[in-house]
Amino acid sequence: MTISPTEVATSQAVGPNSQPALSEVASQKVQPSSRVILFYDGQCGLCQKSVQFVLKRQPQGSILFAPLQGTTAAEMLPAADREQLDSMVVAKNGQLFRHSTAALAIAQELGGFWKVLGHLGSIIPRPLRDLIYRSIARNRYRMFGQADACRLPQPGERERFLD
Repeated sequence: MTISPTEVATSQAVGPNSQPALSEVASQKVQPSSRVILFYDGQCGLCQKSVQFVLKRQPQGSILFAPLQGTTAAEMLPAADREQLDSMVVAKNGQLFRHSTAALAIAQELGGFWKVLGHLGSIIPRPLRDLIYRSIARNRYRMFGQADACRLPQPGERERFLD
């Protein structure tokens, strides 16, 4: 990935007023894995559409999915990530990525055009990327609605959902 370790370590707010180094958070919760896990708000229409977007463009299955409200998130993520629901979280190589950095990590994982777009996006300064991300996240329920239920996975997709 082109996202620098310094950027990752300093970019991820865990609480409203705290910003521990990502390595501290990651070492507490995330176990290194060769698979990428995308944690998403299971009640968010935009988040569910994002999961469908990834499923369609990444059929080989290296990205797994888990709702922030689920047991996998409870086992792997700090409480703030599960309670605030203000960002998707990506677990990759024993590290956690949040906000725009998480979106870029997923784009780069998709390969092809999306990988290039993810690399180009990382050129944009993180504060600006996160400002845009947070603006969309703040208004996502109003813009995309809330989901009463998730769609059932299609055959071959079920093993990619951890909860």
